[in-house]
Amino acid sequence: MSVNVVNSAEEISRIAFGFMASKALFAGLHINVFTHLADGPKTCREISDKSGVPENRVTTLMTALYSIGLVGWEDEKYSNSPGSEAFLSQESKYDFGDYLRYQIDQQMYPFLQQLNEVLDGTLAPDAIDSYQHWMSDPTQAALYSNAQHAGSLGPGRTIARMVDLSGARELLDVGGGTGAMTIRLLEANPDLSSTIIDFPNVSEIGWRFITEANLVDRVRYIPSNALTAEWPKQQDAILMSYLFSGIPGEDVPRLIQYAFDCMAPGGKLLVHDFMVEDDRSGPHLAALWQLQHMAFTPDAHSVTAGWLKAEMQKVGFADIQDDQTIPGLTHLVHARKPD
Repeated sequence: MSVNVVNSAEEISRIAFGFMASKALFAGLHINVFTHLADGPKTCREISDKSGVPENRVTTLMTALYSIGLVGWEDEKYSNSPGSEAFLSQESKYDFGDYLRYQIDQQMYPFLQQLNEVLDGTLAPDAIDSYQHWMSDPTQAALYSNAQHAGSLGPGRTIARMVDLSGARELLDVGGGTGAMTIRLLEANPDLSSTIIDFPNVSEIGWRFITEANLVDRVRYIPSNALTAEWPKQQDAILMSYLFSGIPGEDVPRLIQYAFDCMAPGGKLLVHDFMVEDDRSGPHLAALWQLQHMAFTPDAHSVTAGWLKAEMQKVGFADIQDDQTIPGLTHLVHARKPD
């Protein structure tokens, strides 16, 4: 029997009511609770004054946030938990609240409303929202891309430490969005330049981030669908981050082969994504993310590192390695094309 079992009604309720905890977090971000608490503990009245939200509503929200551990409470005043202080306050260097507040709350949650019909096949294919349809809307593209940028800078910094690209000159960032990963890899490798392929609306937004990072001389965009665009050849490194979990599974082996063909001898392939264990025992965060992606990509494959390594080996990649990037959530599988 699997160790991941539920034994009581209380545990079932905890799972079922989990979305309420999520919405409490999003509501706290919406009225900037964690930023308001960054300079010290406050009463509900003080939070009400700062946020402009009536005190009775603040009291209910703060009670919920305290119950799930996002804030502390002492002497009638609330304070940020260590995690909230580090990652949810706009005053923090590592803040990724906008990623949760905009992309997860305003986009991913609504997508999940179609999960049941996607799962049983009762939703017509042309009625299923998809990345391509989503990114064709400038407003939705901006909301998604700005939030994704905030959520990708941290993992990008981690990947830059994991993989040695000191000898590389040309990087291809496939589905690279606003360039968060590119920015981190270029910051760590001064001789590296990057080509990013992503949808036109995303590319326009990304150029702003590239400009703010003072990397306009080292980055170019190909505004196109990365699944159908022609990729530049003789690349020293090819990165595909958060791509495979959001495309049909049948496209994954094709893209791995295409990456091999477009890579210079000795080049490195980097695949970063939500991955579950090979025996599918978890982790639960990665498994839930993959389920969420299925809501708008019904033919997506539940990605494991073992599956990706086997596909890389088939086309000729060597020195294949698997490293955990975001604990319990993402992995980086990277390999080298033989000289």
